[in-house]
This record gives sequence, C-alpha cells and structure tokens, in this order.
Amino acid sequence: MQLANRLNDIAESITLAVTAKANALKKAGVDVVSFGAGEPDFDTPGFIKDAAIKALLAGKTKYEPTPGTVEARKAIAEKLKKENGLDVAAEQVIVSVGGKHSLYVAFMAVINPGDEVIIPAPYWVSYPEMVKLAGGVPVIVKGDPTNNFRITPQQVARAITPKTRMVIINSPSNPGGHTYSPDELAALAKVIAPHKDVWVCSDEIYEKLLYGGQKTASWAALDWATWKDRTITCNCLSKTFAMTGWRIGYTAGPKSLVDAMNKLQSQMTSNITSFCMPAIVEAYTNPQSNIEIEKMRKEFEVRGEHMWKRLNAIPGVSCVRPTGAFYCFPSIGQHLGKPLGSKKTICADATAFSAAVLEEAHVALVPGGDFGFSDHVRLSFATSMANIDKGLDRMEKFLKGA
Repeated sequence: MQLANRLNDIAESITLAVTAKANALKKAGVDVVSFGAGEPDFDTPGFIKDAAIKALLAGKTKYEPTPGTVEARKAIAEKLKKENGLDVAAEQVIVSVGGKHSLYVAFMAVINPGDEVIIPAPYWVSYPEMVKLAGGVPVIVKGDPTNNFRITPQQVARAITPKTRMVIINSPSNPGGHTYSPDELAALAKVIAPHKDVWVCSDEIYEKLLYGGQKTASWAALDWATWKDRTITCNCLSKTFAMTGWRIGYTAGPKSLVDAMNKLQSQMTSNITSFCMPAIVEAYTNPQSNIEIEKMRKEFEVRGEHMWKRLNAIPGVSCVRPTGAFYCFPSIGQHLGKPLGSKKTICADATAFSAAVLEEAHVALVPGGDFGFSDHVRLSFATSMANIDKGLDRMEKFLKGA
C-alpha cells in the first residue's frame, strides 16, 4: 500500500538511530562506549518523582485540560517571570509531550506552505524536518567554527526575504555547545525587529547548563514591547531536571499562538500524562530544585572541559570549547579520505567515519551531516568521566591506525 508523500523528504532522527544501534550492540555483548545520548545520566530528583507518585496513588489518572492544569501552567508562568523576565500569564502557556512536541505544534501553528524559516547551523537534527512537515522551507545559515559557530547579524540580514516567516534561535546549542551572550542576541534582534511578520522561536531547553561564567538571555526579554507578540519560547523539563523519559515540554507566547496550539494539540494528544502535572509544580516551586540543578551543572562543566581538552590534544581533531548544553562538536575533517584504524578504512564523511569508529573501536558518535556539518561529529559528555576517557582512548587509537 502507498504511504504519504510527506515521508519522502523526512529523515529519521540520527541521534535516536545511533543510540538504538549502540544499545543493540551492547545487548549482543559488545563493550560499547556511547557518546550518542542527548540526556543527562543523572536520575530525576526524588522529590519530583514523589509528587507524581503521590498524584498517581491519589487517583489523578483522568483527562485534564489539553494545555495542562491551571496549577502547572501557573508554576511555569511564575518561573518564566521570575527567572526569564517574561511577563506571561498561565493562559499564555501550553504543556506538550516533550520539547520536541512543543516545537512541532508551534511550527504547525505558524508556518504556511512556502514560508521560509532561518535555521542557524549547526542545528538540532529535527528543526529542518519539522519545518518541512509544516510545509515550510528551511533556510540554513552556517556558523563559522572560528566564531564558535555563532551566526552574525550580517548573515541573518542577507538571509531574510519577503518569504521569511521565522528565525530559530537555540542558546545554548545542541549540537555545537556554543552560547549567544545577551549582547550577541540583541545584535541579532536589531536586524530581525524591522521585519514585523517574522517570528522568533527561542529554544531554551539548555538554559540552565552554562559553563565558564557564560551568560545568555531569553529572547523576548531583550525588549518585551517589541518581542512579546512575536516570540515563541519553548522549553522542557527533560534536560534541567533529568526528566527525558517523562516527556514534559511547554511553550509560552501570545495568547493567539497558544490558543492555536491548543486547537491542534486537542486533535493530536490532548493533555500530557495527568499525574505528571503535579511534578511540574514541584520542580518549579521546590527550593531544592536549584541545588539539584547546580550539582548536575557543575559535574557537566568538569566533564565538558575535560572532553574538550582531550579532543583538541588528538592530532587532526579540533573542537570549539563548549559553553553550554552537554556536547562537544569536533571537526574530524583532516582524517577524511585517509586510511583509518587497523582496517585502513577510508571515510568520505562523518557518517562513514562514525560507522567505522563504532564497528572497529566500539565507540558511538553522532555524525554531523544531519546537524549541517558533514566533517564534524557530536559527542555527549552526559556520561561518566571513566567512560569519557575510555571512549576517547579508543577513538585516539583508531585515528592513529592502531
């Protein structure tokens, strides 16, 4: 039977595919070091789990309002006001099934067929695919590694056309590990602001994971009067609270946007799991949260610095220093087209390189082609220091042809 034509232009998520392949090898008894997973290796704080367990045992197992309970949306709105400087009410928040779903529903609510969406590269793999599913046209603006992958206002100005509908900003970045400072964001905003019909989607999922004293800002807070009706602020609990499997994301923006997303979500998923709603309230109101977040952030900072130094010490590998999220995104371009490993495999791009490293060295990397850089690979340092060293030892040995 024939399947929908829309599938022809959509790629499978490479990050999930790599993780699945690494897990399959592990189950087969292979000692694989995986740098693929984009999730914290910490557990969800106990007080958050207890809130969900208590709600479940109390019978909170029925339908809830599609955008989330009033209590959950109030907690999110208060968080956004206190921490991000966004003056939003609960009615301007919608809770969705993870950050990925939040972004997808927002794109479906805003993008019309033929609309152009500016996406800085390197980019999260799902941005272009979601844009295409909504009928839009991804316009890739490539950041330069010498500028820590950050795009410039001049690049954005050249990319904007009468068809531009949205600009996506992800700071800190997956996969680049780079961060835009408040001044750098303001410079980008100055170029976009005159184009009144252009939305900015601010993906702030990694907002709490900042290193080396790096600062960033919530886009709409740069100039609330200018951006309050044109900014789609997306976030989730996955990275900040180590809750990837809980699938809790949310979007804040003008009420017209949230109402449109609510209409779409009512036909897609309805509400998220009902007994997870109190966990949102607990995460954003319990003072212990900040302690748990800081504990995780500090550990990631140490690991990221260590991985970055080790990668740059490998001949032919260069890596931008991560200032946020939990990824290193090194270039392996100098090794492409040359015999690698004991099998002397010649790799044309990062996809072939990652396959060879996994097969011979049993190290799982995510190839950079689906992030917009075919000569880079992504490594997650959301794993133990022991695993980081073991995996990088193997990768270095492979590159030396041993």
